[in-house]
Amino acid sequence: MNDDTPATPPSPRLPLEGLRVVEFTHMVMGPTCGMVLADLGAEVIKVEPVDGDRTRHLLGAGAGFFPMFNRNKKSIALDLRSPEGLAAARKLAASADVVAQNFKPGVMTKYGLDYAALSQLNPRLIYVNHTGFLPGPYEHRTALDEVVQMMGGLAYMTGRPGDPLRAGSSVNDIMGGMFGAIGAMAALMQRGITGRGQEVDSALFENNVFLVGQHMMQYAVTGKPAAPMPDRISSWAVYDVFSVKDGGQIFLAAVSDAQWQTFCDAMGYADLKADTGLATNNDRVRARPTLMPVLRERLAQHTADELAAIFERHGLPFAPIRRPEELFDDPHLQATGGLADITLPDGERAGQTAQITLMPLRMDGQRLDVRCDPPRLGQHTAELLQGLGYTADEVTALQATGAIA
Repeated sequence: MNDDTPATPPSPRLPLEGLRVVEFTHMVMGPTCGMVLADLGAEVIKVEPVDGDRTRHLLGAGAGFFPMFNRNKKSIALDLRSPEGLAAARKLAASADVVAQNFKPGVMTKYGLDYAALSQLNPRLIYVNHTGFLPGPYEHRTALDEVVQMMGGLAYMTGRPGDPLRAGSSVNDIMGGMFGAIGAMAALMQRGITGRGQEVDSALFENNVFLVGQHMMQYAVTGKPAAPMPDRISSWAVYDVFSVKDGGQIFLAAVSDAQWQTFCDAMGYADLKADTGLATNNDRVRARPTLMPVLRERLAQHTADELAAIFERHGLPFAPIRRPEELFDDPHLQATGGLADITLPDGERAGQTAQITLMPLRMDGQRLDVRCDPPRLGQHTAELLQGLGYTADEVTALQATGAIA
């Protein structure tokens, strides 16, 4: 009997499906690397101490670290200070395609979990170190995102003159983890050719220097140091935050001569459009000391919503000034699937549903979604150990000794 019912197309495979990643990570940098690989389809196993990753219970600005950077992962809780827990960790790491870590130099070597030791067990292993500094005079220092922002020029560029200010997100930790993932994927491609793994290093300080490289090149090209962003000489005349009617604020820009003319037409500023002293962008930049007060006075007669509507209608750049918590209701994120539900694993709201931001990618027309909630501590310990050959009785015995949780 023929069945003419069309077959359901198979779900597309994610790019890294079939790869195993074992991460010995904490905080943000290392977990970001694992999150990227997990979102792309890899089986990512987070090795935690038996009392859990400390970021599970951070307060204040760190409260979102664990759920944000540990979705799509499994959790195994091992006591590396016990012979049994360490043996399990080594066996697990040897089964991996990629191992990622972000502990202080020497920690992984002490446990025999460094690249030199593990590559003897698995020559195909890709091993990603997330460190404060690449090997050199600073490598012994303890680095944090704020440390490298201060010493790497980013805080200087972000704050007012004489008032260095760190960026409002963990930019180096997150990007350092992303570069670790990029290095891992490149090494995996090379392994497909050579059959051998390699060690990859990603570092916070070098990441920060990469971020300020454009300002370093500005000095190389012009011979003039870059001024901090609040005190910078703008490349464009209209490129600023404006305080407007009813206490609102909005960012408005016109970054070309064509956009300037459109801006003047849209706002009814025929006198400014006709002013030959404002004809070109460089003319307007030189005229900023007198032009900006005029624009601020005129634009203050409108509300932020009115200006947004005008700028959107005429295709001009603009942005409302939003707080992070307001983005949960952003219509674009809602419509494009930029947020996904997770179940919170820890804290006062454990078990409740929250929305999490997805990676800013589409592959084959689809967003990279949440397949697994951020794991509870040790949620997959028994499952993973049995997959390594441990019997159920052996797992129970290890739990009794406290070597695993």
